[in-house]
Amino acid sequence: MMNSDSPKILIAGSAPPRSKPSNYPEPFASKMAGRLKRPLGDPFGIKKFGINLTELLPNAESALLHKHSKQEEFIYILAGHPTLILEDDEFLLSPGTCFGFTPSMSAHKLVNRSEETVLYLEIGDRIPDDQVTYPRDDIEAKQSPQGAWLFYHKNGEPY
Repeated sequence: MMNSDSPKILIAGSAPPRSKPSNYPEPFASKMAGRLKRPLGDPFGIKKFGINLTELLPNAESALLHKHSKQEEFIYILAGHPTLILEDDEFLLSPGTCFGFTPSMSAHKLVNRSEETVLYLEIGDRIPDDQVTYPRDDIEAKQSPQGAWLFYHKNGEPY
């Protein structure tokens, strides 16, 4: 018998999806159609890093090509064959492959060019004052002191 202080078991695929599919402003948010993120750490109160079970339908992409100033990220492919896009290279991934990203590395994103659904875990730290650059798009992101993402054009004008 479990009481209210007992550990809660979560079925990852049944975790509720993010309430807002993308933080990007338009016209970028609609480019994330076909991507579904299920936060897995939040239900347990994990605050220092984020964990998402992410699904990419055919032709969907994980994000805009991006690079963090502070955050480290890690992906582990569970199902499907996404293409890892870097600024100057591409790699076809498969179940069981993983990849890590540090701020000193190339900008990155995943694209599902296959006809099957891709499922992967993404893990990233939550270091304050992170900034994100997007080398192929007119957008930059800065994290507010409260942790919210603020988006700007490359000329500094807010979205």
